[in-house]
Amino acid sequence: MSTLSVDHLLGIKHLTKDDIHLIFETADHFKQVINRPIKKVPSLRDITIANLFFENSTRTKLSFEIAQKRLSADVINFSAAQSSLKKGETLIDTVNNILSMKVDMVVMRHPKPGAAEFLMRHVDAKIINAGDGAHEHPTQALLDTYSIREKLGSVTGRKVVIVGDILHSRVALSNIFALKLLGAEVMVCGPKSLIPKHIEDLGVIVETNLKKALQWCDVANMLRVQNERMEVSYFPSTREYTQQYGVDKALLDDLDQPIVIMHPGPINRGVEITSDVADSDQAIILDQVENGVAIRMAVTYLLASKIES
Repeated sequence: MSTLSVDHLLGIKHLTKDDIHLIFETADHFKQVINRPIKKVPSLRDITIANLFFENSTRTKLSFEIAQKRLSADVINFSAAQSSLKKGETLIDTVNNILSMKVDMVVMRHPKPGAAEFLMRHVDAKIINAGDGAHEHPTQALLDTYSIREKLGSVTGRKVVIVGDILHSRVALSNIFALKLLGAEVMVCGPKSLIPKHIEDLGVIVETNLKKALQWCDVANMLRVQNERMEVSYFPSTREYTQQYGVDKALLDDLDQPIVIMHPGPINRGVEITSDVADSDQAIILDQVENGVAIRMAVTYLLASKIES
């Protein structure tokens, strides 16, 4: 059996093209499994996985948990809100306490960039990064590119625009790495204040005019504005942002060709996209959620196969 070139999933930047193809092929198999009447496989029966979420999460947390249970793993859920971290315990102490309970794998989301890397250096378990600050969110980028492949047949040569708050988005960074690795053309679009300086160095095109960006692309990945990461105001008002960077059905219908609409969630309906766009045939938002389970099963399974017994 083919194996991944990495022992942990910390970020897309550590993966090779072959790694991504292997994850996709494994996800194809698991997607069939989760659509069967009996959705469980006994692949990870003796593996214990701890989900450590130091930041709020709905989709990612549920998706990982369902993926782990479909693989028959034993799952421990940890939420920072109810933990001793509130009493001043450090990250490393929290994790060591959990590991002394003999955990094989840790899935972690943390507000600080590099937290997963730090953990990997100090802890003897496989690590999956479920988002570290505004740095990376690798499983989201994998499920996004997997969804493009499913919808359009291939990612190679496709034109993808990522619209919105690029500056604070870990989804944008991971998606740029994954799309470039798979041979797509990538553009970012948003207010100048929300586009990082020197992002062109990653090989992406920068466009501030939404209509031009949508005319250019095959796929538009709409990001929400991350108000919780903003210490100052980056644009005058939500209303003004929506006027310039919100997508409604009229704008889509006005384009020369139909495009695919994606969104990592949670959606602020009426801000980055309207309800009639989110619920239209062009949107693959719920497909992304379904594919998220298959991708997370694949990643978990492939990393677990590298655990030395």
